[in-house]
Amino acid sequence: MIRRICVPTASAALCGVAALALAAPAPAATVSRTAGDLTVYPGQSPVADAPAGAQARVQAVETGDGRTIVTLHVTGLEPEAAYGAHAHVAPCGATGAAAGPHWQHRQDPVTPSTDPAYANPHNELWLDLTTNSAGNGHAKAVVDWTFPSAGRPGSVIIHEKHTATGTGVAGTAGKRVACLTVPF
Repeated sequence: MIRRICVPTASAALCGVAALALAAPAPAATVSRTAGDLTVYPGQSPVADAPAGAQARVQAVETGDGRTIVTLHVTGLEPEAAYGAHAHVAPCGATGAAAGPHWQHRQDPVTPSTDPAYANPHNELWLDLTTNSAGNGHAKAVVDWTFPSAGRPGSVIIHEKHTATGTGVAGTAGKRVACLTVPF
């Protein structure tokens, strides 16, 4: 706000312009939450399967400062098991492949993406977790971007193992064992 200020003095009025800095309110955060039974794809993995009745909860918060925070909570998976989890481009379907490839902020021209320049936790949503003795686990991803208005992810896929990071294998996490459709 610009305001003209005049102060009377003995000889004349002293006038000037003062700019008042008012703190602008921070933009509001956008929050989406989804919870429910996982779509399970039984028999996909000898390493870590997803039993029927397993559930997940996903929360995505797009902050006012341009970041996105996503949390994943799972229950009823195999106990003491390492899982990879990522946002995928499409909703869950009859098979894990129906969810399509990993959703990427900067899209790799090659699909499936195994180039670490694209397949990494700064360009994708990686939510790897290890379950406890009851088969429950959680993960959190924080990235320095928000989702575009169009072309948002459609699901979170649970994979049979933690995500690889090496050249030629970056982003791979084995078979798709379960899925939750998430309207990010």
